[in-house]
Amino acid sequence: MELTQIRLLVSDFPTVYRFYRDVLGLRPQFEAENGPYAKLSPDTGHASIALQDRAQMADVLERLAGEPVGHRALVVLRVDDLDAAHTELSSRGAAFVRGPGPMGDRLRVAHLADPEGNLIELQEWLALREQAGASRGPG
Repeated sequence: MELTQIRLLVSDFPTVYRFYRDVLGLRPQFEAENGPYAKLSPDTGHASIALQDRAQMADVLERLAGEPVGHRALVVLRVDDLDAAHTELSSRGAAFVRGPGPMGDRLRVAHLADPEGNLIELQEWLALREQAGASRGPG
């Protein structure tokens, strides 16, 4: 089994597409502002986020009608400088629900939501797991 992508089902495709492209600055694999599908990637790494118009999945979603509602997705993006990313994205119109702050001793995070309420976490890694283990020394 191979994970190929995480796909968010959206109702207002053009608005969400512009948010990921223009506010978060992800690069579309191809221009598709009106949908019904798009794949966007950051400048580094191999991960991507795909968007799909919810109407295309209506028959499957109807089968889940009795399922609990709420946040079902958390998109996590790593950044080198969380404060700079927070400032830049805020200037592009991103509204953060939690500003930059610590999460444990190895991460700083900030949270925002896309136009359809999917939660996005920006992470700045303070120490990689390998570096933390090496600094403790052997056994």
